[in-house]
Amino acid sequence: MTAHAKRDYYEVLGVDRSASPEEIAKAYRKLALKYHPDSNHGNEDATHKFKEAAEAYEVLSDAQKRARYDRHGHAGVESQGGFQDVGDIFEAFGDVFGGTIFEDFFGGGRGRSRVRRGADLRCDVTLELEEAARGVTKTVSLTRHATCDQCAGSGAAAGSQPETCRRCQGRGQVVQSTGVLRVQTTCPICRGSGKTISNPCRTCDGLGLKPHEVKLEVKIPPGVDDDMRVRLQGEGQPSPDGGPRGDAYCFIHVKPHALFKRDGHDLILQWPIAYSQAALGATIEVPTLDGRKSLDISAGTQSGTVFRLRGQGMPDPHTGAKGDLLVQTLIEVPKKLNKRQQELLRELAELDDKHISPERKGFMDRIVAYFQGQSTN
Repeated sequence: MTAHAKRDYYEVLGVDRSASPEEIAKAYRKLALKYHPDSNHGNEDATHKFKEAAEAYEVLSDAQKRARYDRHGHAGVESQGGFQDVGDIFEAFGDVFGGTIFEDFFGGGRGRSRVRRGADLRCDVTLELEEAARGVTKTVSLTRHATCDQCAGSGAAAGSQPETCRRCQGRGQVVQSTGVLRVQTTCPICRGSGKTISNPCRTCDGLGLKPHEVKLEVKIPPGVDDDMRVRLQGEGQPSPDGGPRGDAYCFIHVKPHALFKRDGHDLILQWPIAYSQAALGATIEVPTLDGRKSLDISAGTQSGTVFRLRGQGMPDPHTGAKGDLLVQTLIEVPKKLNKRQQELLRELAELDDKHISPERKGFMDRIVAYFQGQSTN
């Protein structure tokens, strides 16, 4: 057999590097049908391309393997092995082991008794902090598949009908020989339906489904945070074989707030106060998510002191219990003073020199001792 250089997996499947899982699956299905050995007897090049496509799909359909391949190329997935012959592919993907790729593509093996759940979908919602605190109902848009109205879901073009599959004679099952084993698997030509489409519908490319946009109302509970998600049960993709729909997951993003920083269920507010307020004490009004609240600043407050307003934080989305609002005081030094303010501060400075507090006196004594030690060296 002629040696073949290993090609880029995306090139093998004919998809972009940004292709979605659905696009990768669709590309592989077409190649698997085109190059299947049963349809290309004695064609070594077709057999190679069949194995090549299976190897590419085996890596790119797995999120972790795909990430390693994107970073390191073939070297990142060499340890995964590969397929030495067509039998390996049937053994890896065949119904005898519960079915994986071929069962996913070509129907639910074993007489089609198994049905698959539809794929899940994702949407994203951005909230203001106030919306996240109170809870809100948002309208989201999703793109999901629905029955093609042009072919009524048959996949066949107008004026034509699906035909009985010649490979399995309409049974939907074929027997594959793998060494000494004889394995019954889903027919790779008709995907287990027993029918083939010679003239596919142009609207849906023979799939019987086409994408369309739907709008849904999602109720977001109070207290959600970044990267939390809300499940919309049964709002995902339809099942390919009559099973239940998948779910939709709405991922939450909360915008940064102009005043508040979030720390779990608590909110942090940095609030500047004047020197006189810190020294003498004061009652100030601070903003909360529920309006203004009074806060008593005690006399002698230092810069960075944190005051706690209980129950003024974010609610727990599970229990409803609220966190606290933590107000961190920052003593503000004025950049400009009028004449009277300067006079008063000078008087205060003179008093500070004559009436040194015990803490400051101890510090000043250490400073004097330090300089005296330097002068003797």
